[in-house]
Amino acid sequence: MINYAHRGASEYAPENTLSSFYLGLLQGANGIETDVQRTKDGVLVLFHDNTLDRVTDSTGRVQDYTLAELKKVKVIGNSPRGFYDRIPTFREFLEAFSEYDIQFAIELKAAGVEQDVVEMIHEFGVENKTTVTSFQFEYIKKVKEIDANMRIGYLVKGDGCDHIEELKAIGGEEMAPKAGDMSEESVAALRDAGLGVRAWGLANQELMRKMCELKVDGMTVNFPDKLYERLVRPV
Repeated sequence: MINYAHRGASEYAPENTLSSFYLGLLQGANGIETDVQRTKDGVLVLFHDNTLDRVTDSTGRVQDYTLAELKKVKVIGNSPRGFYDRIPTFREFLEAFSEYDIQFAIELKAAGVEQDVVEMIHEFGVENKTTVTSFQFEYIKKVKEIDANMRIGYLVKGDGCDHIEELKAIGGEEMAPKAGDMSEESVAALRDAGLGVRAWGLANQELMRKMCELKVDGMTVNFPDKLYERLVRPV
């Protein structure tokens, strides 16, 4: 099973920062999930929300900032000592982590980044360990049009069964349903369709344990240390 550190070890560190990704690996993750969008001056950066408001000391839309301006923004975490980190570029991320024997789940958060994302994945030679994902079907469809061999995953609400034919029609490889909506029957249906299954929305350890029982291929968790312990010491 792939233990994807969701935006890094985001329960403990500022999400989608290098410190969070490193912590996730130190806690036992064998995969990293992150989000890509573009700055005002065209640079790919890792940030989840459309705006900076929730997790930084700044406000406004990411796309309205240049990279130089974003590099001054503090991404705030859960540390009681006030630790913060900075927004990394997609290039900085791949420079730091492409050499590791881990999987990557790269979620596209904005239209028009598909070509550059695919090209950079190839530049760093991580295409065989990367799944490009999105909640927006058109984004992953575009990825397949750019590179038919690029592995894609469709993030969906619900158990994913209603989207099987849609995903198969474009040669998709992975369905990523919401954990709370999944069942033994839905996982079986996805597997029968030849799709990999990765769960998201792991709000608590109870859901994490359920996904382990369903034997999903992977899950994105904010607490990779807890999933690692569950996988190495099953109870």
